[in-house]
Amino acid sequence: MTSPAMIVSADPAIVDDLVRLAAAASTPIEVVRDPGHARAAWHSPELILVGADLAAPLATAAPHRRGGVVLVSADAATEETYRLAVAIGAQDHADLARDETWLIDALAAAAEPADSLGTTLCVTGSSGGAGTSVLAAGLGLTAARQGLRTLLIDGDPLGGGLDLVFGLEHHEGARWPDFAERRGRLSVATLREALPALGDLSVLSWRRAEPTIVTDEAALCLLDAAVRGYDLVVVDVPRYVGELGRTAVRAADATLLLVPAEVRAAMAAEVLASMLRKDTADLRLIVRGPAPGGLTANVIAEALDLPLAGHLDRDRRLPTALDQGDFVRAAKRGPLPEFCAGLIYDLNLHPHPSQAAA
Repeated sequence: MTSPAMIVSADPAIVDDLVRLAAAASTPIEVVRDPGHARAAWHSPELILVGADLAAPLATAAPHRRGGVVLVSADAATEETYRLAVAIGAQDHADLARDETWLIDALAAAAEPADSLGTTLCVTGSSGGAGTSVLAAGLGLTAARQGLRTLLIDGDPLGGGLDLVFGLEHHEGARWPDFAERRGRLSVATLREALPALGDLSVLSWRRAEPTIVTDEAALCLLDAAVRGYDLVVVDVPRYVGELGRTAVRAADATLLLVPAEVRAAMAAEVLASMLRKDTADLRLIVRGPAPGGLTANVIAEALDLPLAGHLDRDRRLPTALDQGDFVRAAKRGPLPEFCAGLIYDLNLHPHPSQAAA
């Protein structure tokens, strides 16, 4: 078995439909009509689509438990369908009449090359107005300008929308509501094509005046696709972290805590840091100046017992640039891009080979 996907079914209707969907996903697929042959090849393909017609005899063959198994039926699930899914160790059920898009994504994801995974950073702040969103946007923009395929994720549904920062608010493309109840594996190609982008920077934000609850499964599904498809993923997490932010922090390689060089902000950071430590093993401090009372970055780092990732000076041009829709131009020079470039250098990030050759 050399194909990334396998169909286990003797039902011509199920086989024909799945072969058609595999063609739409450009995914090579093999068809096995005998449960015994399926068991012999059970560990090889990335994705196994088991027709409901062969689920019972396949369960009798007792294949080993593994991921990437989907039970496929021609109609809606019944109690018997779920019993068969459990019997063969399937993690999902797909209804051909309703789940074509989901199946195409799953097939496309199965055929993706096993490149090295990208890096995920979460950025949060100890106080309102700390500049977290500006730092997250600056990191995303600077990385993209260095040729890194970058995804900036807006983790704050009440933040006004990071797409506004880049003038992408009127661009067509998916927002969080389009992924809010997503399940299963999302293909990298689908994610890249769906999102509004500015060069190598893609942005996932919110629709204004449309409250949305993102399920944990959907958030994990999206973060998994993001780290497979981008060199750098930056998540802007509000200080009231919430379930979405907590999911992102748990999935991140590192979390950056931005703290203004002020006593109250530092005190607030102590509480937030204690909460974040429960969900991440790599929490780093960034201190933002100026310091009205002379409070230094090293003193804050020692008080919080956090490694200091750097000191970021405030750029007084940026608030006006944000209001005037001129952030992209303003962020070409100044303290923000210089700081972000240094941070990206320290992370030792490189474009995926496929990106570098493009």
